[in-house]
Amino acid sequence: MTKKPQEWFKQASYDLKTSEIMFENKRFIYAVFMCHLAVEKGLKGIYQHRLNDLPPKAHNLIYLVERIGLSPSEKLYNATLS
Repeated sequence: MTKKPQEWFKQASYDLKTSEIMFENKRFIYAVFMCHLAVEKGLKGIYQHRLNDLPPKAHNLIYLVERIGLSPSEKLYNATLS
């Protein structure tokens, strides 16, 4: 069964809330991990919505951003490559 974009967004929201709980409890490594999952799922929801195709089984956020055609600011994009 394939997820709809709304399901990706729902799961991203859940993961973000989980990251907040982890952060409040000083579980910083897990908080960062859950943030990554939340962003990844949000990007996959955008991917499916914009391209009307299943998102790739990739975890690379830059790859997903580029495939979707998003244009982060140059400052933000360069910060990820440092």
